[in-house]
Amino acid sequence: MQKLSETLEQLPGSLFIAGVNDYDAVPTFHGGFGDVYRASHQGRMVAVKRIRSFTSNAHRARLHVHSPSRLQQFLREALVWQGLHHRFILPLIGIDRDTFADSFCMVSPWMKEGTVLKYLETHGRTDVDRLLREIAKGLGYLHSKHIDHGDLRGANILISDAGHACLADFGLATTISEDITELLTSGSNRAGSVRWFAPELILPADFGCAKFTRTPASDVYAYACVCVELYTGRPPFADVTPETAAMFRVIRGERPRQPANMSEQLWRLVNAGWAPAPGTRPAVGDILALFPTPS
Repeated sequence: MQKLSETLEQLPGSLFIAGVNDYDAVPTFHGGFGDVYRASHQGRMVAVKRIRSFTSNAHRARLHVHSPSRLQQFLREALVWQGLHHRFILPLIGIDRDTFADSFCMVSPWMKEGTVLKYLETHGRTDVDRLLREIAKGLGYLHSKHIDHGDLRGANILISDAGHACLADFGLATTISEDITELLTSGSNRAGSVRWFAPELILPADFGCAKFTRTPASDVYAYACVCVELYTGRPPFADVTPETAAMFRVIRGERPRQPANMSEQLWRLVNAGWAPAPGTRPAVGDILALFPTPS
């Protein structure tokens, strides 16, 4: 379907949905790629993400509906997302183009438990290893489909009603691309993502990369950071400000300390995951093979 759409330069009508209604007047959550509104569709609660991209010269969100090629790329990636089916991946219901006249909105099921960070804060941390295993399985599925998440962190991991991890906000990093300078000068919510950035995303040339490019290896680095984040409830280098100071620590080879309750086996995997050289990091499948077994 994707190849046919690219050949015809058209997208299937099945990607778009109608009938989204009863949306809240104000967003429930301000995400890195858009503002999330609670709404209704076919009798169930849904999350409507009003997509925006960012420009460094404006220091504010701007909708890029004037760029057909960029919009077409975004819609094609949404088509890919719609075809993904995995219990640890947030499903896409479709694209809504009626609720907001100036925006395309991505519609997905409403996750009342919120993010994994909120869930652990409310329910305690006894399930951290199980959730980390589920996150790794979801990430491995994306990589098996040749999709890089690009922005893996606790804020982009939701919890289903059954208490399972669901990866969200993946793939959009390709369409809505920003280099490190833009992230730090745009004032966008995604500036905080640099705390999960692998060193090759900060200084590509110094770490064997031609340019700023998200890869499975940079996802694995971010996953290692997520392991620490879920154990501590805090982002990497939470005590270091500003963001640039945390970045310099990463470049120098420094990493967050081992959380008190993290097993030595998991800590070894974390250290392998955030190795300085991208090529030496394990694949997600290798991480799952060596992941601590439930006690």
